[in-house]
Amino acid sequence: MGAKHGGAVRRGAAWFFGSLLLWLMVSGSATGDGKVAEIRERDQVGCVILLHGMGRTRQSMWWMARALRGEGYRVWNETYPSTRLPVEAMSAPHIDAGLAACREAGGEVIHFVTHSLGGIMIRHYLQDHAIAELGHIVMLAPPNQGSEVTDYLRDKWYYRMATGPAGQQLGTDADSLPNRLGRVDASIGVIAGRRSSDPWFSSRLPGEDDGKVAVERTRLAEMRDFRVVDAGHTFIMNKPEVIGHTLHFLAKGRFGGGADGPAAVGNGAARQRK
Repeated sequence: MGAKHGGAVRRGAAWFFGSLLLWLMVSGSATGDGKVAEIRERDQVGCVILLHGMGRTRQSMWWMARALRGEGYRVWNETYPSTRLPVEAMSAPHIDAGLAACREAGGEVIHFVTHSLGGIMIRHYLQDHAIAELGHIVMLAPPNQGSEVTDYLRDKWYYRMATGPAGQQLGTDADSLPNRLGRVDASIGVIAGRRSSDPWFSSRLPGEDDGKVAVERTRLAEMRDFRVVDAGHTFIMNKPEVIGHTLHFLAKGRFGGGADGPAAVGNGAARQRK
């Protein structure tokens, strides 16, 4: 009895410590390399790079990231210094980091979902960078033609302090950064909001607006599809309708449901989700 009991104890101990070692190995590989390891667990389909708006962090895109992961996408969602540097100094380093993570994770198709300033970031990047794996781009409330809010506030000290160099670049004049950027060869869908989250600015914005950007100033000549939703600028990315439209565009290269009006179709070939 004693020998049998001792053998059982030894076998039990061996099983326990073997299981513990295996758990440590697995958990170490999942967390030791941080962001890339997190992405690698998601899916075998494609990777989505999220670009948040001015003065925000990766947390602002949390619900969007959660929905994308739920659909099987790998997701890269990191904070960039949106209020400390001009767009020219941020776009390449940040987007290159996202591309490297997606590629290391095995992403065959790389999509982008942007909010506000994030849309200008990817437009600037694509002026002189090519992404071989580029899929679709969904822009949420992008100031593609600038914003009258910047025109009004750019000389105010508190605006300069809060938004930094990039905040000076988003005016509606012909020399503003958004209006100097050329067309990009990509499959782009734009979603604009028409319910003001900042009514004190709406009187300065022409037509329908989301509180910071006029609906008409979100448009791009080369966009493939366009939607207007009842949402404000600040939290448009959290609205279930917007998340649904985004998922549909990433999968099909167009938004679901009826059109809001004629959408200018670009020359970029749509790449379908693999």
